[in-house]
Parts: sequence; C-alpha cells; structure tokens
Amino acid sequence: MSAEVISIGALLVMFVVGTVLPINLGILAFVATFTVGTASLGLTEDEIFEGFPAKLFVTIVGVTYLFSVARRNGTIDWLVAAGVRLVGGKVALIPWVLFLVAALLTAFGTFTPAAVAILAPIGMNFAYRYKLNPLVVGMMVISGGHAGAFSPLAVSGALVLGLIDKTDLQISAVALFSASFVINLVLSILTYALLAKRPAPLVEGAAEAADDENLAVSGRPDWRQWLTLACLVALVVGALGLHLEIGFLALAAGALLALVDMTRQEKAVDGVSWSTLLLVAGMMTYIAMLEKAGIIEKVSEHAANLGAPVIVALLLCFTVAITSAFASSTAILTAIIPIAVPLLLSSHLNAAGLIAALAVSTTIVDTSPFSTNGALVLSNARGVDTRRFYRQIIGYTGGIVALGPFVAWGALVLPWS
Repeated sequence: MSAEVISIGALLVMFVVGTVLPINLGILAFVATFTVGTASLGLTEDEIFEGFPAKLFVTIVGVTYLFSVARRNGTIDWLVAAGVRLVGGKVALIPWVLFLVAALLTAFGTFTPAAVAILAPIGMNFAYRYKLNPLVVGMMVISGGHAGAFSPLAVSGALVLGLIDKTDLQISAVALFSASFVINLVLSILTYALLAKRPAPLVEGAAEAADDENLAVSGRPDWRQWLTLACLVALVVGALGLHLEIGFLALAAGALLALVDMTRQEKAVDGVSWSTLLLVAGMMTYIAMLEKAGIIEKVSEHAANLGAPVIVALLLCFTVAITSAFASSTAILTAIIPIAVPLLLSSHLNAAGLIAALAVSTTIVDTSPFSTNGALVLSNARGVDTRRFYRQIIGYTGGIVALGPFVAWGALVLPWS
C-alpha cells in the first residue's frame, strides 16, 4: 500500500473516530503523526516535531488568556454594552458590524488571523451576553476577514498578485478583490438568514448567567478597566501597525493586567481553551508532516492531470478547499498557483477567473476548527457545549467544502471558459 493511501486513510479514520467518539482528535492526530511519519513516510522524530504549530499555539494561548483577564475585570462586559449602545440597541446588527470591521481591517493590510484574533473574542462575548447564535457571529467575523483579504493592500492579495507577476499571465487586482468580497458577502447573508434564529448549543445555566451579566454592567470603567482598554489598543497598534507577534503581545498584556489585579486573576489561565489547543495542534502537526513528505503536492498534481481543463479547474478548487480546511491557506495558495499556471497557459481558461476561484476556495474554508480562524472562534466561545459547538462548526465547514468550490468555479471559471 502506498504512503499516500496510508496517510490519507489515517486522516479519514482519525477524523471519523474523533468526531463520533468522546476523544480529543488532537490526541489521535499526534499518535497518527508519530506512527505514520516513522513507519510509512520514513521521517525522524525531529522532522515530525518541526510541524508543530508553535506560532499558532502562542497566538491562541495569548489571545484567550488576555481576554479571560479582561472578562474577569469587567472590561469585556463594558465593551459589549458600549457596542450595543453604538448600534442603538439593535443587537441583530452586531454580526454585520463585526463583518464590516473585519473586512476593513484585512483590506488595509491586516493579516486575516490577526483581525479574527482581535474580533472573535469580542464577537463571542456579544453572542453570549445577548443570546446571539455564536456560530453565526463567529463565521461572519471570519467571512468578513476574507471579504477584504484579497485587496491589493492585503497580505493574501499581495501574495497572489506577486505570484502571478512572475508568470506570463495577467489578472486584474480589482477582479480578484471583488470576487472574494462578493462571495463572502453572499455567504454571510445566507449564514445569517438560515442560522441566526437557530438556538445555540448552550450548557445548562448559561442563559441565566448571561442575564445576570447584563444586569451587572453599568457606569464608567474603573482604573483597571481603563488600563485594560489601553492594553487592547496597544495590542491592535503593535500587531497591525508594527507587525509584532500578536500572541506574545497578548501574553505580555495579560500578565501586566493580572499583576495589578491578582485577587481576581488567579484563575484567569482557566480561560485558555486547552482542549481546542490540543485539537488544533495535533491536526496541524499531522498535516505539516504530510506537506513535508510531499503528500499534499502529489494529491494536487494528480488532480491537475485529470480530464478537460474546465474539469481540472473544478478538481483543483475542491483539492485546495479540502486541504486548506486542515492546513495553512497561505501555504496552499503558494503551492497551488504555480500548479495552475501551466494549465492556464495551455488552455482557454480565463486566468483571472481561475485564480480568483482558487483563492476563494482556499480561504473560504478557514471556518474549520483546524484552521487558525476557526480555532479562535471555537476557543473563545462562551456558555456553549464545546463538543456540540465543535460539531456545528464541522458541519458548517463541511457544507462550505462541499458547495463553496463548486460555486466559485461556477461563478468565476465556467462563464468565461
């Protein structure tokens, strides 16, 4: 049996077992990484450990710890109440405000995970306090981030345009940005219309606790809350303006705030979602191992060598969507565009259409709990049954993986082919 079959088969098995049975998928992934990596792929332990997502680990720990501290000293409650006053008490508008803020942040150069890391904790607290569906709020934050992610000023947009500039192809920056914005906007409209009124998977007593918090918030911030607000502003400036690592900034801010309020912050570390960290770290280590062994590249190449160009384009869209649900979207984009260039040069496929479809298909699935964005939403959810919420995110992402690439291909590739 080939290494490719064993690797992909193990991934499918652990995914099914971890979803159906009450065992953390990350544990299964770490076991599979060691077993498949050493026995089938011939990798050393050091090579396997190179795939551990240390940066993502620090980001999730730092952000969730900081917002746990901010929640315990009442700052997040004050921010949520202020946000509701800002929209005139129309709580239903909150997901759309978050969508637009995320889109603006990424369109002007913020890396999408950084924007989501800032907005997801606030959005999840909005959802908890005002009984909004946390799935809708979280997914709309992510979609907003991707709506602006392919502007010429954005990280992903600059990456794609830079890769294309090295070839004989030409694509419009406006077309790339517009395609991503419109598809993510439509996705958010559908998400809101279909899911906004569905009940959240709350744990027992969560609704009553949220009502108690609503009654407790009043007045102006105290000096600790002003300090917390200053730290949050510094976090945004440092991460977005100075391009410093957001995880370390968040840990530093959280530590400072804990030191000035030690009586209330003794258990702030409990706010870190350790089960989510284990889940995401295990899966990303396994996928990184497959990338290192060349399995991901081989799967993409197999898809590129099948059938007529327009069918190959569809297969490529599905390949990057499935892969990106478990791995870095940036890495997938970097790998897939060079594979798509020969196809475009040897066929009548529209270059802008296919590149935009691949970009959308790669990023639209970042709602997955195995991606940075999805993991941030899952780890910051409040008052929910984590396992049921995880399954909701998996189901949502599964729907996008099944339909998103087909929609992108049908809207962006097929009409001009």
